[in-house]
Amino acid sequence: MPDLSIKMLKNVPAEVLDRLKVQAKKNHRSLQGELMTILEGAAQQKGSSLEALHSRITELGVRTGSESVKFVREDRDAR
Repeated sequence: MPDLSIKMLKNVPAEVLDRLKVQAKKNHRSLQGELMTILEGAAQQKGSSLEALHSRITELGVRTGSESVKFVREDRDAR
C-alpha cells in the first residue's frame, strides 16, 4: 500500500490546525495519524453514500421518482 505523507500543511488556518492537533492528542494519535483517519473515514462515506441515502430515504418513507411520475400524471389527468 502506498504511503501518504503530509509534510507541510500550507494555507491551513491556525485555528483549524490547532483543533486537529487537539483532536489528535485526544485520540492518542500523531497529527499524521489523525489526518489519515479523517481521510479514511471520508473515503468510506463516499463509497457507501448512495446505499446509505437509499436506506435513509426508505426509512423516512420519502417518495421516489417513480411515485412522482404517478402523481404528475394524476395531476395532469385531473385538469
